[in-house]
Amino acid sequence: MQESTFNEIADLALRHSGQTFQPSKSYLMEARLSAISRRESFATLDDLVHCLKARPNKRFEAEIAAALTGKLSRFFGDRDLLERIVTHALPERLKVSKAGRLRIWCAGVSTGQEAYSLALLLSEIDETLLKGAEIEIVGTDISTQCLEVANRGIYGHFDVQKGLSIQRLMRHFDRMDTGEWQISNTLRERVTFRRHNLIEDASSLGHFDIILCRNVLSGMAKTMKVKALSNISQQLLPGGLIFSAPGESLIGLQEDVIASMDVRGGYLRKQKQGKTAAA
Repeated sequence: MQESTFNEIADLALRHSGQTFQPSKSYLMEARLSAISRRESFATLDDLVHCLKARPNKRFEAEIAAALTGKLSRFFGDRDLLERIVTHALPERLKVSKAGRLRIWCAGVSTGQEAYSLALLLSEIDETLLKGAEIEIVGTDISTQCLEVANRGIYGHFDVQKGLSIQRLMRHFDRMDTGEWQISNTLRERVTFRRHNLIEDASSLGHFDIILCRNVLSGMAKTMKVKALSNISQQLLPGGLIFSAPGESLIGLQEDVIASMDVRGGYLRKQKQGKTAAA
């Protein structure tokens, strides 16, 4: 790959999704764009960039940017955190909910495993914990290809082996003739998937009690992290919580986003005087 090609693609990624690439990670760029290159019959990424410059296409640029984002997703990627959300954070939020409605946003959901893990846990917990609650889970991602996988809820044997016990696999999935596994209709109906770019305004998604944004911000440029966190935090209900991945601290990115003193790993938005935040 020519240096000019790397720079063009890196600039495209930064503009469209906020992602940054160092020259030492050029191999990652090539790997993530290999499927598009094969589909479009480009011998090299140099050819891909030449095509983009000769025939600008915003939709194709957006597809390339989405392909360049990380796709780290697995069932129960952080089991302790997910269980803490279901058994502690959500019941606490229910206490202050006037309508008994709770909303969860999985931002950067990739192929959907995190959102389905939450739906699975909610189906298994003691009903008295969240009695009467109407719980909505929304998963968003920049990649339409990932969202298609998430909506179908069909995963290969390697995917279901990561994080799922055999008991949960047999209880909540159906084996297909292809050898793949499809999550049950009941759990699929608990989750809604929508396309959304985190560096864009998120007001159309509505407000949420719990927001998970894990393994997404770490790949962004600092200014884009700030922008994305601002967009995310604006959708957090008073007293609601944001959760990032281990090692992804949100401290210092935005003044009004602070660590929760009550819920380990959670972040709150500072409330204006006269308002009380409920953790």
